[in-house]
Amino acid sequence: MAQIFPKWTLRIPLYAVLGAPLVAAAAAGGVWYWGSPEFTDVGYRPKQPVPYSHELHVGTLKLDCLYCHASVESSAVANVPPTQTCMSCHHVVRRDSPLLRAVRESWERGTPLRWVRVHNLPDYAYFQHAAHVRAGIGCVSCHGRIDQMVEVTQAEPLSMGWCLDCHRDPSGHLRPTEAVTEMEWFPPRDHDEWAARTIDERGIAPPEDCSGCHR
Repeated sequence: MAQIFPKWTLRIPLYAVLGAPLVAAAAAGGVWYWGSPEFTDVGYRPKQPVPYSHELHVGTLKLDCLYCHASVESSAVANVPPTQTCMSCHHVVRRDSPLLRAVRESWERGTPLRWVRVHNLPDYAYFQHAAHVRAGIGCVSCHGRIDQMVEVTQAEPLSMGWCLDCHRDPSGHLRPTEAVTEMEWFPPRDHDEWAARTIDERGIAPPEDCSGCHR
C-alpha cells in the first residue's frame, strides 16, 4: 500500500513543540508592547457635548488655564469648569450661536454639562494636581500644547513607567511656579543649574515607592 503522507510530515509534531513557546513569547511580547498606554491611550480624543476649542480660547484669546481649571493649585482633582464659567463670557459673546445651545440649555435648566474626561487615571492610582503645580511642573509636561488643540487629545501615556521617569529626575520638567500655565515657556540656558538649586531649596523629592501613588 502506498504511503499517503510524505516523510517530512513526521516532523510536524516536533516543529510544533519547538515553535509553540516562540509563538507564545512573540504573542505575549506583542500584547505587552502594543497594548501599552503609549499606543492605546495617546491620541484619545472623545467627542464633547460642546465643540470647545482650546486653540481659540487659550492660543488666540490667551485665557489662562486657571480661569477655567481654578482648583488645580489647591485640590487633588483638576476641576471641570461649571456652566457659570462659560456664561461669564457667553452671556454677551456669541450668545445666540447654535454651537453653544447645550451651554445655554445647561444654564437655563440648572443642570451641568456632561463633559467627557480625557485624562483618566485608573482608580488605584493617586495623583495630586496641587502638589505638582506647587512644585513647578508645567501643564504642558502632562497635557501637551493645549493651546494648539481644537479638540483636547491625550498627548502622553500617563503610565506608571512614564510617571516614574519624571519622579526619578524631575529637573527637566521644572519651571518657575509663575510660569506653570504658560504654553510657550522655554527653559533658559542655565536651567539645569536652576533646577538643581530649586530641587534642593524646595526639598522636592517625588516618591518612587509604591505607596506614593497606590494608597
